[in-house]
Amino acid sequence: MNPLLERLQPYPFERLNALTRHITPNPALSPISLGMGEPRHPAPKLVEDALLGSLSGLSSYPPTAGSVPLRQAMADWVQRRYGLSLDAATQVLPVNGSREALFALAQAVVDASRPDPVVVCPNPFYQIYEGAALLAGATPAFANSDPARNFAADWSQIDEATWARTQLLYTCSPGNPTGAVMPLQEWAQLFELADRHDFVIASDECYSEIYFREGADAAPLSALQAAQQLGRTDYRRLIVFTSLSKRSNVPGLRSGFVAGDADIVRKFLLYRTYHGSAMSPLVQAASIAAWGDEAHVVANREAYRRKFAQVTPVLAEVLDVRLPDAGFYLWCGIPPDVCGGDDIAFAQGLLAQYNVAVLPGSLLARSAHGCNPGAGRLRLALVAEEAACLEAAQRIAAFVREARR
Repeated sequence: MNPLLERLQPYPFERLNALTRHITPNPALSPISLGMGEPRHPAPKLVEDALLGSLSGLSSYPPTAGSVPLRQAMADWVQRRYGLSLDAATQVLPVNGSREALFALAQAVVDASRPDPVVVCPNPFYQIYEGAALLAGATPAFANSDPARNFAADWSQIDEATWARTQLLYTCSPGNPTGAVMPLQEWAQLFELADRHDFVIASDECYSEIYFREGADAAPLSALQAAQQLGRTDYRRLIVFTSLSKRSNVPGLRSGFVAGDADIVRKFLLYRTYHGSAMSPLVQAASIAAWGDEAHVVANREAYRRKFAQVTPVLAEVLDVRLPDAGFYLWCGIPPDVCGGDDIAFAQGLLAQYNVAVLPGSLLARSAHGCNPGAGRLRLALVAEEAACLEAAQRIAAFVREARR
C-alpha cells in the first residue's frame, strides 16, 4: 500500500462520531443537525426534469472534457456572473464536484521530485486540501485565520523560505468555515507571491452564490475577477473551482467546473483522461439546465438570508457570533465561562442535553504558529429548514444560559 496513506488524519466527522459515541441524546427532543455542511433545500425541478429527459445518455461513454454545450453553459454563466469572457474550449473543464477536483489537482500539480514541496492552506480549512497535499508527497503549511479581519487567513504567517518551496496554494473564498471573502488587495498579494515563487493558486469558490448583502458589490469577488482587474487576463497560475452543490442544492449530482489558466486546464484534462473522471451524460444535461437558470439561485439565497436573519440575533445573545461575509456557516465563539470555552465539551454537552449536533472548530484546524485557530469555536451549518434552525438556536441559547447558572 502507498505509505503516504498513513499520513492522512481522520475526517472531522469521524473524529466527532468517536467523541460522541458514548452519548445518548435527550430523547425528549427531536434531533437537529447543524454539523454537516450538506444543503437540504429541495433540488430544482428543472434539474430533475433534465435528468429524466436524458436517460438515453446511459448508452454512451462521455468525453472527459465534457460536451461542447456543457462547457459553453459554464462559460456563459461566468460571463453573466462575473462579466468575463472565457474560451469554453480551453479555459473551462467540467468536474465531478469541486471536492474531487480539488484533490485531483494536487496530484497533477505537485512535483514530488523537487526537494521538500509545500502546499499552503488556510487554517481552519476544508480537509481535502491537506489530504491532497499529503498524498501528492507534499507538506501542508498553514496560514491561521485572523479574528481581527473577520477570520480571513493571515498569509504573512508563511515565511519566505516556505513560500520558496510552495508549489500549490489553496484558497477558499467565501471561506469554510469562517465565511470570509478575500478582497482585491489580498489577491494582488497572492498573485505577486505566485509569480515570484512559481506556484499555482487553486481558488475554491463553491459558496460564492450564498451571500446576504444587497447592491452592486454584494456578490463575492472571484479570483477570476481579481485577476482581470489586476491585468492578468490570461489567468496565469490560477485555477478556480465552483460547484452546483451549494448554488443549486444538488450535492448528490456531483457537478462543477474548473476555469482559468488554459495551460493548467490542458494538463489537468490530460491527468483526468487517465483518472477516469468523465461526467455522466445525464449529469451534463442536468448541469446545463442548472447553470442556465438563476431564478432558483435567487430563491435559495433568500431562504438562507431569512434563516440567518432569525438565527444570528438569538445566538449573538450568548455566543461571539456575527453575520459572515457569505456562505451558510456561522463561526461562533464560546464564552470562557461555558464549558471552559472548550468547543468539544460544548458540542458533547449540547448533544446530550438538547439533541443538537454542531461541529467543534478545533476539528477543522491544525495547531500551527503556536495555536489551533479553531479552538473555542463552533461551526454551525444553517442547512436545515428555517423552523429547525431557529429551534436549534433557541436550544443552544438555553444550553449556554443553563451552563452559566
